[in-house]
Amino acid sequence: MAASSSTASSYRSRFGDTTETKVFVGGLAWETPSEGLRQHFEQYGDILEAVVITDRLTGRSKGYGFVTFREAEAARRAVQDPNPMITGRRANCNIASLGPPRPAHPRVAGTGAHPTINTHR
Repeated sequence: MAASSSTASSYRSRFGDTTETKVFVGGLAWETPSEGLRQHFEQYGDILEAVVITDRLTGRSKGYGFVTFREAEAARRAVQDPNPMITGRRANCNIASLGPPRPAHPRVAGTGAHPTINTHR
């Protein structure tokens, strides 16, 4: 297989570079179909693909999926609410290449603890 000419930070797909246009959607209800995902997110812009990821053996949903938009601005609008209600369940979404948002509060170096929490007993 030949190496891609795109940068290491971009994601290869049949749609080209989806670094800024692909949205991860987690916490989906098991019964949410790909079409339900598309219906929820089409209000934000043109969708190239909406897919719920399923187990290869059972065909059952794994509870997450991806929505690929035509334009980066549509993807950014789609993640303005990081916890949308989809098929009656509170989901979570973010730009796939960026991962989930980082916590706003600082951590104490080397401990992973919040600075206001006393970890000593």
